[in-house]
Amino acid sequence: GIIDGDEVVISGQKVWTSGATEANMMFCLCRTDPDTPKHQGISYVLLPMFTSDKKSNGIELRPIQQPHGASHFTETFLTESRAPLSNIIGGMNNGWRVTMTTLGNERGGNATTQHVEFTRQFWDGVKLLKEKGLTSDPVVRQNLAWAFSHVEIMRFQGLKLLSEVLARKEPGPAASINKMFWSEYAQKFSTFMVNARGADSMLIDNDKDGKYEVDRWIGSMFQHRSSTIWGGTAQVQRNIVGERVLGLPKEPDPTKPRPNPS
Repeated sequence: GIIDGDEVVISGQKVWTSGATEANMMFCLCRTDPDTPKHQGISYVLLPMFTSDKKSNGIELRPIQQPHGASHFTETFLTESRAPLSNIIGGMNNGWRVTMTTLGNERGGNATTQHVEFTRQFWDGVKLLKEKGLTSDPVVRQNLAWAFSHVEIMRFQGLKLLSEVLARKEPGPAASINKMFWSEYAQKFSTFMVNARGADSMLIDNDKDGKYEVDRWIGSMFQHRSSTIWGGTAQVQRNIVGERVLGLPKEPDPTKPRPNPS
């Protein structure tokens, strides 16, 4: 990002921008001080998608179609896109700290209510399997018991995090436990539902507009393949939990020389 008067001018590329085709504003991390290393010199900018006369603010969006037909993400290309300096959140060159707070609230804040959707999804699955006469199968019942216990754990996690939010506390690194827990659960439960339903999961209903919608459960399975990647990979979450929650030693930095063994 280049400072031009009372504006910051940004050129570059983002990928996996969620909901960009419906947005009128996006946040962007840009380097505003090229002479500082790594996390320093980065600013967190709220970037308008359009100018005051409703024209594109130098932004090109290329939707990324997912396996189940939807396009929740885009590649985003910025060409001299402008934002007022007042849109820099948390101060110039302080963007990394703001980003960590954003991610902490994304991972932890969502947990306060997302268990409601997982609970609804679970009981929808139970109803469907009952209609198919599959709930007498001991393997199916065992998987449903596993899923129910995990949904209940998410509910308790959500209530704990909600109490912290109401007390004006930041979710902090413990939010990584929630992100890791729900994303791995969502992958396993959607895969279980697809496998339990068998060939029914592969049925496709073509709508009048020519777009296709796959079965809800296989769509969920495709969608949640990426849940352990976006918002911080499961591996990164384990590092955060190990280092910042459990106090374990940091993972070795491969860019630093290691001492010679004695």
